[in-house]
Amino acid sequence: MLRKRLMATILATVLAVCGALAACGEEGKRVLTGDERFDEYIPLLDGKRVALFSNHTGIVGDETSLTDEPDIDRLFGLDAQGNEITYGEHVLDALIVRNVDVVAVFSPEHGFRGTQDAGASVDNSVDEKTGIPILSLYGPDTHYPAQEDMDRFDTLLVDIQDVGLRYYTYYLSLYYLMEACAADNKEVIILDRPNPNGFYVDGPILQDAYRSGVGQLPLPIVYGMTLGELSQMINGEGWLSTGKESCDLTVIPCGNYTHQTKTSLIRNPSPNLKNMRAVYLYASTCFFENTQMSVGRGTWFPFEVYGGPCLEGNPQFPFTFTPVSMSGALEPPFMDQQCYGEDLRNIPLEEIWGKGVNPAYLIKAYQAYMKTGWEEPFWGTADEKGQYWIDKLSGSADLRLMIEAGKSAEEIKDSWAEDVRMFMEQRRPYLLYAE
Repeated sequence: MLRKRLMATILATVLAVCGALAACGEEGKRVLTGDERFDEYIPLLDGKRVALFSNHTGIVGDETSLTDEPDIDRLFGLDAQGNEITYGEHVLDALIVRNVDVVAVFSPEHGFRGTQDAGASVDNSVDEKTGIPILSLYGPDTHYPAQEDMDRFDTLLVDIQDVGLRYYTYYLSLYYLMEACAADNKEVIILDRPNPNGFYVDGPILQDAYRSGVGQLPLPIVYGMTLGELSQMINGEGWLSTGKESCDLTVIPCGNYTHQTKTSLIRNPSPNLKNMRAVYLYASTCFFENTQMSVGRGTWFPFEVYGGPCLEGNPQFPFTFTPVSMSGALEPPFMDQQCYGEDLRNIPLEEIWGKGVNPAYLIKAYQAYMKTGWEEPFWGTADEKGQYWIDKLSGSADLRLMIEAGKSAEEIKDSWAEDVRMFMEQRRPYLLYAE
């Protein structure tokens, strides 16, 4: 076992060096996703029963853009002329064509097809095309795989597009799978993908007392790592209950990628991230979830706006929108009610990137709400531990209390700046790509 793990570590290191050299030395070439590098990982699957962790984003070689000015307003799935994109081969089909023995597929929040509402329980099913069982990691009782499902396979293969934010749950599903694999002596192979928010690190670090379904690890909100890098950090920092380096882990890195490469996704990673502007703003606008504000779920521009019925008549908030029931948002907050708020779709791209995690929107909305006379608490209802949803998202009660105390956005960002610096040092040994 130790010899096998050593060989896997050596292979991962060699591939990482090759990937870093490619990223540094082949400027302007298309990013290669890990799933394109068949010669590197198909031999590792020979004779193995393979479980795949993926969803609708597992498109092989997804033609990730390398432009420094992504078309951030184009809806995912459409080309520049507004025509539907024909997607390439899914990794599941690619594996089957190459005679890999895929025995099961694990699916995360939103399901294998990526269409379920946020937080909705997803049942097990069967893939209609291949007949392979799809095992949900987002059921009503637990997000951990059942023991009978672990007994099905020898190797877990991971190919899924994440967006690099602590409260985005795909990395959490990977963390739970790594926990189970480490405990059950199963190997894990990550087919790495670019992180569209991988060019910066920002936000408060999760405090242990605030671990929840939207955060389990001591990460800042934007941690600036690919899933391959993060998996190495999880393993190396001893964040698994089985201890440091307890997971038999191999990462197949991207080619032609650095952390300063600006990538554009071609497919929505989840139902309510509909374009790249939403992917960038999500780090800031997700704070509005479960408050007296809507983030635009039930519209064609979720996470690009915020507002609520409570702000009617306030000249600071002339923009209006009305959430309706639609796929991925069947019962959105304030459904069929006119909301008054702010449209963030005209903010220059450079400003969004420069501000990073920006509490200014939340501060503005909170201060305006407190003058409305509405009796409902702006933050919603606390749980049995006295924690509000904003506390779980931000990682502690600090952000909420600073806003209530009248702190500015600059003062709030200063409060976590040193933690960000320390985290960037902590993560450095696990990086596969140049910063």
